[in-house]
Amino acid sequence: MPLRKMKIPFLLLFFLWEAESHAASRPNIILVMADDLGIGDPGCYGNKTLRTPNIDRLASEGVKLTQHLAASPLCTPSRAAFMTGRYPVRSGMASQSLPGVFLFTASSGGLPTNEITFAKLLKDQSYSTALIGKWHLGMSCHSKTDFCHHPLHHGFSYFYGISLTNLRDCKPGEGSVFTWGFRKVVFIPLQIIGITLLTLAALSCLGLLRVPLGVFFSLLFLAALILTLFLGFLHYFRPLNCFMMRNYEITQQPMSYDNLTQRNTEAPFLLVLSYLHVHTALFSSKEFASKSKHGVYGDAVEEMDWSVGQILNLLDELKLANNTLIYFTSDQGAHVEEVSSKGEIHGGSNGIYKGGKANNWEGGIRIPGILRWPRVIQAGQKIDEPTSNMDIFPTVAKLAGAPLPEDRIIDGHDLMPLLQGKSQRSDHEFLFHYCNAYLNAVRWHPQNSTSIWKAFLFTPKFDPVGSNGCFSTHVCFCSGNYVTHHDPPLLFDISKDPRERNPVTPATEPRFHEILKVMQEAADRHTKTLPEVPNQFSWDNFLWKPWLQLCCPSSGLSCQCNREKQDKRLSH
Repeated sequence: MPLRKMKIPFLLLFFLWEAESHAASRPNIILVMADDLGIGDPGCYGNKTLRTPNIDRLASEGVKLTQHLAASPLCTPSRAAFMTGRYPVRSGMASQSLPGVFLFTASSGGLPTNEITFAKLLKDQSYSTALIGKWHLGMSCHSKTDFCHHPLHHGFSYFYGISLTNLRDCKPGEGSVFTWGFRKVVFIPLQIIGITLLTLAALSCLGLLRVPLGVFFSLLFLAALILTLFLGFLHYFRPLNCFMMRNYEITQQPMSYDNLTQRNTEAPFLLVLSYLHVHTALFSSKEFASKSKHGVYGDAVEEMDWSVGQILNLLDELKLANNTLIYFTSDQGAHVEEVSSKGEIHGGSNGIYKGGKANNWEGGIRIPGILRWPRVIQAGQKIDEPTSNMDIFPTVAKLAGAPLPEDRIIDGHDLMPLLQGKSQRSDHEFLFHYCNAYLNAVRWHPQNSTSIWKAFLFTPKFDPVGSNGCFSTHVCFCSGNYVTHHDPPLLFDISKDPRERNPVTPATEPRFHEILKVMQEAADRHTKTLPEVPNQFSWDNFLWKPWLQLCCPSSGLSCQCNREKQDKRLSH
């Protein structure tokens, strides 16, 4: 069946009909989030070779934010901030160790049950709420059926997608994100054991050392154990962590990439469309494969853009466009270190900006931000003020008529005064950029000034030196020997130096120390508002727990099923 002639399911039509019955003052809201899409990827942000006509259409018919910032440069904490309107450190969703995102579905960490998402607020206002795509905010706490972190426990009435994230390991032949870890915990220990065995054997044969036979057996047993665990991990990681769910039920384990984007566009009307694109492993349907000028990455971007177009066309067809606010963004900057085992670049473009995913240089946190609401937001606008993905929470809450929670700090601000021209300045005088749980940089947009100051307390050590990323570890880390601390902080004026190439000094900026003092005082005030909360990334919460592992019913130890295929057969 041609893609553009796909039938619209009854559930989607029913949902849209229901949405149409809302009062005109309360819009339908569609929040579209790409994964790892760089600000330099869409045509409306300057890309001349990737074809994104539908994303560009959104920008031309709405507002383009040019300094839209992710609250974190990593998936899990950024999405937690997006959902709650709060810095992820407030909810314990910022790691204090090297891993900054969840890597196992059977971890017990996740978005705490006492956090309030915009989905909860809108559901309380009689909105039908749905999440299609990636969640990556945890699943269960104590048993595999408590689903304490599940989307349906956080205000969504419907969920269809993946609970974790799309990893290279999920697609056969695409390599692994654990290569650096394998080297540390598998290959190096095996080499040490091998060298030790050979050395002891040589010394024993030469009569220089008497080695008990038990030592050889113990070392061989340890090597066999490491190798067995390694092979078991390689065999089971994909089915145990890469599966599709519909609400609480697994529908495909492991998930298939065949027509995955088309399946998403056939799902019921959504509140949040959280794309797996363009996080690796990259995928696209046959209609888009090898069609772009940027290889498999470009194919994936262009298929995602097509999917956005299907949403816009459907809204037009059902005459809902004028009463629907659409927001398009990415969870953080492009992953510049994503290079396949064949040397193909699988990461996107962050345009002129330095760095990328997992660091707080502008390339890691400056993301696309596009909003369209015909007749309410003037078309063709460009706003250069600092805004945050945390701002979506208070914006949609107010539009839905939901009061903001009064028992907690909400760090986001309502965007509508800025979008409608009622205000010319962002409400964010200060923004705080975290690398995991560590305050990494402070941004200050002084009143009555065009300057935007950004002070780094530390920066990642790019490897190799002179490159634009941390290629030896696949992502940059936030502590220890992986960073360089700065005293005084490294200070940039982003309004004049968006590429962050030339830090100002006391010699070039007479107010250098005064500026840093104001920013330090703001950081001190901010940190005093941070409560002590459970760490969702503690090793106890982060590591895999077999009793939390989800498997298809009646699949035995294989954890494999394909109800998607069965459901498709039944529907024909």
